[in-house]
Amino acid sequence: MLISAKTPLKDVIKYGAVADKRLEKKKIPPEKRGIENCEYGSGFCHEKDLPKLAAFLRVSVDELKEKYLEEFDKFNTKRYRPKVMRKEGLPYGQCIFLDKEKGCTVHQVRPLQCRVAHSNENSEALAKSFDFNYFVNKNDPESIRQYALWAQFNEPLPGAELERIVPDKELLNKILNYEVMR
Repeated sequence: MLISAKTPLKDVIKYGAVADKRLEKKKIPPEKRGIENCEYGSGFCHEKDLPKLAAFLRVSVDELKEKYLEEFDKFNTKRYRPKVMRKEGLPYGQCIFLDKEKGCTVHQVRPLQCRVAHSNENSEALAKSFDFNYFVNKNDPESIRQYALWAQFNEPLPGAELERIVPDKELLNKILNYEVMR
């Protein structure tokens, strides 16, 4: 299966569920599937996740952001993710919603990235799809520059190449050379 920049979200979620089906066969409860990832961080939220998480936790969206989420900047775009309970001196730690006995305590309303980027044969492409579609802002030159730097060291998804984001070569060169700032 090929995951590209244009793969519809419903298909991305379906591909992410492949790991769920495999773990279901092993009789692993839904809230405990993929939690090994949750011990080292958390998935990013889509804007639509915030009201669902807030309602599930019976708090306002503002209280959710203050108590349970942290802001993260990638490709010059800010998103929220569940707070990471970092161990002293380490850049990673477990997701605030992970209970080692019960598993994911917000499984029914977990963030979009948690739903799509499970550990399976598609996880790298699914993570790239999330990053491209929810962090790269095609209208922000700084976002494009940061993505260009990332692309120097990583293989973009089909359809997520710089030349497809900014098809005008002259404009792309101006963006990359800081001649276009906004």
